[in-house]
Amino acid sequence: MKATGQHPLPRQRADVAAPEPGERPPVFAVRGLWKVFGPRAERVPRNPALAALPAAELTARTGCTAAVRDVSFEVRPGECFVVMGLSGSGKSTLVRCLTRLIEPTAGAVAMDGEDVLAMDKERLRELRRHRAAMVFQHFGLLPHRTVRDNIAYGLQIQGLSRAERRARAEEMAAKVGLTGLEHRRPAQLSGGQQQRVGIARALAVDPEVMLFDEPFSALDPLIRRDMQDEVLRLRREEGRTMVFITHDLSEALRVGDRIALMRDGGIVQIGTPEEIVGRPADDYVRDFVRDVPRDQVITVRSAMRPVGPGDADRDGCAELPPETVVADAIAAVARTGRPARVTDRGGRCLGVVDHERLLSVVAGLDTPELEGTAT
Repeated sequence: MKATGQHPLPRQRADVAAPEPGERPPVFAVRGLWKVFGPRAERVPRNPALAALPAAELTARTGCTAAVRDVSFEVRPGECFVVMGLSGSGKSTLVRCLTRLIEPTAGAVAMDGEDVLAMDKERLRELRRHRAAMVFQHFGLLPHRTVRDNIAYGLQIQGLSRAERRARAEEMAAKVGLTGLEHRRPAQLSGGQQQRVGIARALAVDPEVMLFDEPFSALDPLIRRDMQDEVLRLRREEGRTMVFITHDLSEALRVGDRIALMRDGGIVQIGTPEEIVGRPADDYVRDFVRDVPRDQVITVRSAMRPVGPGDADRDGCAELPPETVVADAIAAVARTGRPARVTDRGGRCLGVVDHERLLSVVAGLDTPELEGTAT
């Protein structure tokens, strides 16, 4: 999917296309979304001349700040969709617009095909309590409550009995590695443990989607990696849809199925980690990923070439699945001294990788297979 350009006349609610018959709608479908702060904010997206102004000039002329500018994307069921950008890029404002914690100025947001902007207070409250749970950077734990009671807080709001919510809280505590700590208070926990409580609290209400707003940025690097592992494990075991906000590129590449890179309120590029690193959309993205080890992100699916007449002899050839990263493929080719075959689960050969192809990826040289992958 490509980041869209600016609409000539954005509406307060843009139309969201209906899914094909039998097709599950996106968990979130966002179209032409704007959030403008300032006097008479609605005039900015409605006026093409104002909408096109750079941020500084827009503020000087109107007193308004466009935190989110004409953003469109979809979040697919079961994926971890990462929104990444520097401070002030609009990513945290964007995630709050999804559940109207911040009211959008213009555009459309749909969840499972339902217009979020048309929801009344009761329906919106139901969405926030049952369908979308948020995990914040600063934990938001209640200091006078125990770990168990903090985890159970959302269930209390839902009206579950004390016995039901305590049983559920203890189950969630075990799921995130807090067994034995249920009776401690937040002040008695480390930063990583406190964030585990926040994740358990979000999981306890069994939401369809979890929204993470820079949840690990306040943690030291080792604990941050542990928490990333926890998110990956939960997603692998439960298949839960996640929207993950971060300013950390390495974190985005590690946890994301797809990444939306934001700048000045707009989306510059949306793609898989491999697409973002292998085919940056512009110089801004290219600078962002300049120091990423390409061989740790790009896979042999992108590096392989078609099978040639000289590849018929299989003796001594390594066989690699398509998701093998180039670094591992280089090691396999070095061990055998021969090109490696890229095969699917049924053993069908999809292509071949050799030293020349693999080194061209490491060097950042274009390959035909990578062209056109930026979305």
